[in-house]
Amino acid sequence: MASSESPCRPGLIFLVVLIVFSACSSLAEAQVQPQGFAVERFYPSAPGSGWFVMDDLNMNGGWGGAIVLTGGYARNPLTVTSPDGTQRIPLVSDAAFIDAGVAGTYNRYRLYLNFPMPLSISGTSAPLGSYILNAPAVSLGTNPDTISDPRVGFDTRVFGSAESPLRLGVGAQLIFPSGEQADYVSDGTYRGMFRFLAAGDTARYSYAGQLGVHVRPLESSPVPGGPDGNELLFGVAAGRKFAPRTGWTAVLGPEIFGETAFQSFLNEEKTGVEGLLTGRFERNGTGPRLRIKLGIGHGIVQHFGAPQWRMLFGVELYGSPERKPDRAQP
Repeated sequence: MASSESPCRPGLIFLVVLIVFSACSSLAEAQVQPQGFAVERFYPSAPGSGWFVMDDLNMNGGWGGAIVLTGGYARNPLTVTSPDGTQRIPLVSDAAFIDAGVAGTYNRYRLYLNFPMPLSISGTSAPLGSYILNAPAVSLGTNPDTISDPRVGFDTRVFGSAESPLRLGVGAQLIFPSGEQADYVSDGTYRGMFRFLAAGDTARYSYAGQLGVHVRPLESSPVPGGPDGNELLFGVAAGRKFAPRTGWTAVLGPEIFGETAFQSFLNEEKTGVEGLLTGRFERNGTGPRLRIKLGIGHGIVQHFGAPQWRMLFGVELYGSPERKPDRAQP
């Protein structure tokens, strides 16, 4: 005779399987690891362009060029705060890098390449909700000679001469994906930047500004402070000129720059603003010139990749073999 419990067995088996499946799903969800993204929001200006971020649009004469080496350190560029505000995790607490660039110029045009190379990136790993946030661990020993997201760019001056009080220009950059997303050095996808540029010089002062769009396909990152699609780029700079010694000129002044996501326009968590106090020292004369740049600053709005503070230095060799006065342009 058939057992009276047999009709219950399929239901019991189904219940056990459902419980096991739910437990496994919960465990897997608790171990989800975000892929990471390019946390660095400091995009160095083109080689030979004067400022750290802005562009002085001073291309001049016939064929010329520039070679630049920029290095820096950022403290706490990505601190993640939990939704309830109880946790503050320095996911990326220390980031040091160098950026090598080379440019060719002709008259009012510039074509250039930049090769960012991380030297050291570290932080603190921690769980956040259903995610496990793994901090990067990049060093020269583990990632020697690694290039992250190299750039190719083109700029042109469309109004004004190389030393006029008002110069206007446009520029475009293409960023190639390179490096590991888990190291927070790359989005793993192509990106582009398009900028409107302005600059000018008087006898005692120099200034520059930019307004542009960062075409960034990556969005909806589970990490707070991560990318949220395309961004608006902005920035201004102004400096006072000095002549500390014969044959040299110094320009001292601030640079303020940042970005905000269009989808969350001017939302504090999707906006980052930095301020730098910069100084550059330029050797005057004809032919190739030497420029030394120093900068230190902090995050005015410390979100979206803007660090707690930052230090920068740069060395440039730029100009043309025979630098000639630029003719006025309409």
